[in-house]
Amino acid sequence: MKVTNLLLATSALAIAASAAAAEDMTIVSWGGAYLNSQQKAYHDPYMAMNPGLNIINDDASAEAVAKLRAMNEAGNLTWDLVDVVPSDAMRLCDEGLAMPIDFDKVLAPAPDGTPATEDFGALLVSECFIPQIVYSTTFGYRTDMVGDTPPTSVCDVFDLAKYPGKRSLQKRPIDNMEWALYCDGVAKDEIYNVLGTDEGVARAFAKLGTIKDSVVWWNAGAETPQLLADGEVVMGSTFNGRLFSAIAEQNQPIGMLWDMQSFDLDGWVIPTGLPEDRLARVLDYVRFATDTQRLADQSKYISYGPARASSAPLVSTHAELGIEMAPHMPTDPKNASNTHIYDYEWWADNRDDLDAKFQAWLAQ
Repeated sequence: MKVTNLLLATSALAIAASAAAAEDMTIVSWGGAYLNSQQKAYHDPYMAMNPGLNIINDDASAEAVAKLRAMNEAGNLTWDLVDVVPSDAMRLCDEGLAMPIDFDKVLAPAPDGTPATEDFGALLVSECFIPQIVYSTTFGYRTDMVGDTPPTSVCDVFDLAKYPGKRSLQKRPIDNMEWALYCDGVAKDEIYNVLGTDEGVARAFAKLGTIKDSVVWWNAGAETPQLLADGEVVMGSTFNGRLFSAIAEQNQPIGMLWDMQSFDLDGWVIPTGLPEDRLARVLDYVRFATDTQRLADQSKYISYGPARASSAPLVSTHAELGIEMAPHMPTDPKNASNTHIYDYEWWADNRDDLDAKFQAWLAQ
């Protein structure tokens, strides 16, 4: 009898542990100010509506493709939902590692009944990608380290004579290669044609080589704001929301350079192969987190534009600072006079090859 009771108790504990584990949901994102905006706009309200659920944050989005590949090979899928850029979503979709979405079935319509496919419109760039925000990768600079003439062109990044000092650039070919070609005289509408040739790749590396010895390479978006705050670099690239946080929330002596800001999207992919119970929870969360109000709510905490058309009129003031957020969005007309439109499909097709060449160039 004691053995039976022990077995029953052990079984009950195992079931309870399993149930508790089922209430953990691991969501992968980018960390920093962006994760903070997701936490306040999505995670906290959703957990409040679902007592017992625990959302675990993982800031490994930069490694999403490699890690999901590894999880798939190992047969051990520990992530439930992953925040990625469209080019990575396309690669994961092509490899069968991200789940295709029936958007009008999975996502909530707009308040007036407009289907999700119409509300998100052209931002639905992949059948596996659920857009959240429009952001940009752009440059910040130390206002007290640039003299009386602040930089106004992205090409000032390559001018060591006019603006001496260190720069920080993301440790990847995307954006850096395009900026290099643009500042080497390539027209915007020709950048990807040129970059698609061996000569064009060499030309981009040659331009980047003119500042290579003055570059601090970063992996996490929080690095450039910190480098700027510490005065270790005079200018550097990062996500516009990170710079907004440093300028508006932390009062750092940093200015924004919007010229040739690289427009991009961020959104969710659902890994293929989730067990039914975990998938059901993820789908419920995604429907909540991407509805019209929630996407507008995120803009209260970070200067990224919501991906739904119906959310735009609901963008108001910063939740803590009380300032109007619209002028701080990358899509504001004053900030978007000369933008770089990132080619998702081109990078989805060429990313692995350019990554290898970029790493080899760095090692030279």
